[in-house]
Amino acid sequence: AADAAKTEASLAKNLDTVLTLYQNQIKRGVEVVRDYADTGVLAARHEALNQVWTNLVHNALQEMGEQGRLALSVRSVEGAIEVAVSDSGGGIPAESVSRIFEPFYTTKDAGEGTGLGLSICKDIVEGHGGRIEVESSPEGTSFRVTLPTSGGEP
Repeated sequence: AADAAKTEASLAKNLDTVLTLYQNQIKRGVEVVRDYADTGVLAARHEALNQVWTNLVHNALQEMGEQGRLALSVRSVEGAIEVAVSDSGGGIPAESVSRIFEPFYTTKDAGEGTGLGLSICKDIVEGHGGRIEVESSPEGTSFRVTLPTSGGEP
């Protein structure tokens, strides 16, 4: 299953599709800033990657309490496409940042999250030969996903 069929699709377009799922929450007071320097077309298992984008957007909106700025960017970097999802929430405590990709680790209140979202995201991204990184400060949090355009295969 690791090598399920890959299809060509645009990451920017997929991000926009994910945003439509959250339209109602976004309407209430979240400013969405899109910075698509590239359409991010690559061959990948996009159903899996869409789980990553959904998770990151969902977390960002939750983090901001439906008020703030959600920034999405797609750009081409050497041999890869970089997608960033950033929020203007209060940030992740420093002691949690190093652990947020661990299975079952959650900074959410009991009953709010399973703590599996980000560890699954990490598995999916690494399964594509990519990497996911986080930067967080009291001004907000930014998740950066870098995916090789070659798909890690000849």
